[in-house]
Amino acid sequence: MPPSPAPLLLFAVTTDLCYDQRMQRICGSLAAAGYRVQLVGWQRPASPPLTPQPYAQHRLRGWFQHGKLFYLEYNLRLFFYLLGQRAAAWCACDLDTALPVWLRARLGGQPFAYDAHELFTEVPEVVGRPAVQRVWRWIEGFIVPRARLAYTVGPALARVFEQRYGRPFAVVRNVSRLQADAPLPAVPVSPGGYILYQGALNAGRGLENLLDAMPQVAGRLVICGEGDLSAALRERAGRLGLLATGQVEFRGFVLPEALREVTRHAAVGIMLLENTGLSYYYSLANKFFDYVHAGIPQVLIDFPEYRALNEQFDVAELVADLAPATLATALNRLLREDPTRYEHLAANCRRAAPQLSWQHEERELLRLWGAMVPVVDAAGPLP
Repeated sequence: MPPSPAPLLLFAVTTDLCYDQRMQRICGSLAAAGYRVQLVGWQRPASPPLTPQPYAQHRLRGWFQHGKLFYLEYNLRLFFYLLGQRAAAWCACDLDTALPVWLRARLGGQPFAYDAHELFTEVPEVVGRPAVQRVWRWIEGFIVPRARLAYTVGPALARVFEQRYGRPFAVVRNVSRLQADAPLPAVPVSPGGYILYQGALNAGRGLENLLDAMPQVAGRLVICGEGDLSAALRERAGRLGLLATGQVEFRGFVLPEALREVTRHAAVGIMLLENTGLSYYYSLANKFFDYVHAGIPQVLIDFPEYRALNEQFDVAELVADLAPATLATALNRLLREDPTRYEHLAANCRRAAPQLSWQHEERELLRLWGAMVPVVDAAGPLP
């Protein structure tokens, strides 16, 4: 008899598939382990063509891009799309995809998995709207106990979920893959290069304060990403005279491969968040690891997960608050005032990079999925 086809795992996100590096890593690792994988996302007006990947990709299209109507339309379109699909297991990535994915899994009698990229009920856009938060808390309370497999991006968030719902939550950190063909520089990057922020331009990222600090900073800021605050931040930078002088440059969305090159040539990375909810306070963002892999020190908010990593590896200048004067002091120290400190942090990045890599995290990912949906070939179970 011919061998049975490998099991298909279907993942759903609301993000643009070209820029979702976490899902690219997860789906790529599972595909390499012998699974068939499909990733479903959303077609945005400015979405570039899909980049080649070792797994299937599908974009849903619709009328709305933001707000309640977007979530309603997305969930309806996703559910009807999933009705026409067959899978061995179904995975919702965050609460905004969870209901249709869970329902499709329930209808087919297959296992349902939940990948919490964040604590969705505690993001700033939800915390400030009590009625909206109640709806998402109800969805979370319905979904999390029904997931056969549940995992998130960091130990602190896992503990929050475990305390809320009394069930185990695994951890698969959002760590970059260490590129074998892009070794770290043998010597530290010379201070005086640009400061880099990469990520969404959304509320709670400290970006307004960062722009306000820049007139007192001896360096140039490059911002890669877009978001709800894109127009407001550009207008703020213009009012401060930062665009006319070229001290701040907005590069918009940058594809992951190009972003790695931009990061590699930066002098300092920025990883700032405001304490506007538990999701940010207990976060563990991939940009922290991206900066480490590039061998560049970073200015880092003093939140629990980042503090714990920095106590272990000492790769960043921690800041206790986001006051413009605080940020300017930290940036100037690294850029021009304390080259010994800069070189120490850069050297620590090079030492830490092999330990903080996706190559370690994917072992846990494959163990979790293998326990729920084994891959079997002629030689036996994989991995």
